[in-house]
Amino acid sequence: MKQETSHLWGDKPYKSLDWELKSLFGQKIYKISLDAGCTCPTRDGTKGYEGCTFCSAGGSGDFAERGSTVETQMAAAKERVISKMPRKTGSPEPRFIAYYQSFTNTYGDVAALRSQFMAAITQPDIVGLSIGTRPDCLPPEMIAMLKELNAIKPVWVELGLQTIHEHTAELINRQYPLAVFEDAYRRLKDAGIRVVVHVILGLPGETKADMEATVRYLVTLSGGLGPDGIKLQLMHILRGTRLAEQVAAGEVAVHPWELEEYVDFVIDMVELLPPSVTVHRLTGDGAKRDLLSPLWSGDKKRVLNTITRRFKERETWQGRRIREIPNQVRDDICIQLS
Repeated sequence: MKQETSHLWGDKPYKSLDWELKSLFGQKIYKISLDAGCTCPTRDGTKGYEGCTFCSAGGSGDFAERGSTVETQMAAAKERVISKMPRKTGSPEPRFIAYYQSFTNTYGDVAALRSQFMAAITQPDIVGLSIGTRPDCLPPEMIAMLKELNAIKPVWVELGLQTIHEHTAELINRQYPLAVFEDAYRRLKDAGIRVVVHVILGLPGETKADMEATVRYLVTLSGGLGPDGIKLQLMHILRGTRLAEQVAAGEVAVHPWELEEYVDFVIDMVELLPPSVTVHRLTGDGAKRDLLSPLWSGDKKRVLNTITRRFKERETWQGRRIREIPNQVRDDICIQLS
């Protein structure tokens, strides 16, 4: 079973985003972070003013390039990426995904956002768009616009679910129920748009059983194939967030992950994922200048190397625990992947 699955994704025992993009486009693809100039309904007074408690002042887009126009942002972002790339004779010209990460990138005027997204997606070295948003900010006209863009080049919509547990959602000030996520997910999939779901491992008050329940729930989506992609995000505490204030005041408790403990748990979660799900993230990498805890997460290379090593030590792979998923869901997965 191990040899039949792990070799499908190159040198990794899981279906990584890097592998998927190379398979789709024939070369390594780089993400450039952009800022659409949006805010969030939990920040502008519509549903609150402080945002989600874990969210930084940059709206979880601390690495985004900012500028007056899309073209200015993209030029700066591309230059930064290219400057770090090893250049070899005969290597292909670099290509990119335009990644709208900061705040809620479908929370605004549809025509204005269409113009901005179109300016990015029509550039010849841009292979697609990745758009981070909230499920409660996807009215029908917005999804229609995203469907139009998806007909030009691939579009990934990233939905910040974080957890399926309503008590946790209230605690982190998410301000929408699970039913809203389910509706948005269904409408995006009906429109033929790829969906990536964000999950945070270690939210205040959650046990490992709670976190696993969220992952198991996601596996049941799309008839048991799960979402197109998943981001398993380590809960890290950033300076200046409401969560940092709450932890300092003793109002909430966050699981004190140690590196090896987190690595083993995130691998446990990957073992539950069907081979159809692309793993976009396995850790977190907030700005080091603002990182309060856990400090080891600031060394992303070390974290990822430890995950790779641990996969080998455990001789495991993505989907290994599918047999623990309810029989009907497991059977549907096997039929659709055969």
